[in-house]
Amino acid sequence: MTASKIMVIRHAEKPDDAGTIFGVSVQGNQDPEELTVRGWQRAGALVTFFAPPDGHFRDQRIEEAGTIFASRVAHHSNSLRRQHTVEPLAELIGPEKLRLDFSEGEEQQLIPAAVAVDGVALISWHHEAIPAIKDLLLGDQSSPRNWDKERFDLVWVFTRTATGWRFEQVPQLLLAGDKPNPIE
Repeated sequence: MTASKIMVIRHAEKPDDAGTIFGVSVQGNQDPEELTVRGWQRAGALVTFFAPPDGHFRDQRIEEAGTIFASRVAHHSNSLRRQHTVEPLAELIGPEKLRLDFSEGEEQQLIPAAVAVDGVALISWHHEAIPAIKDLLLGDQSSPRNWDKERFDLVWVFTRTATGWRFEQVPQLLLAGDKPNPIE
């Protein structure tokens, strides 16, 4: 088995550094390790983005994932944002498809596991480590070198080709304010 496509997203919106936008648990309690209200909205919108009820994807480069990876809570991060961004999708397509085997910093173990899945894999990860995922798949230092810390609205798509992987950026365009342009 080998993956035909790997799609990578950043977790949905998080509390701001100024302390004016708060994370909230699914029960509505303030929690700095959680998504913001907008983040929960994005997590819900990602369900039909990645699993449209009529089977017609808004962008032909997106496909339904057979396996979803999200970084687990670890000693260096108690954040639930990566998991909670994709949990609504996993609840729809099958909770057993959500894998929490790896934490941030274990990208070298994550990529072989993602490449080994049958079909399509989706990865929900921390923005600072996503370029490392790109480099592990592409084997180079191509642009973009960083994931813009203000962007929660993109999918990095890696499609298997005869010679390796093709890289594309797909704007989600799910919520007001989402940008149509890729990261440079």
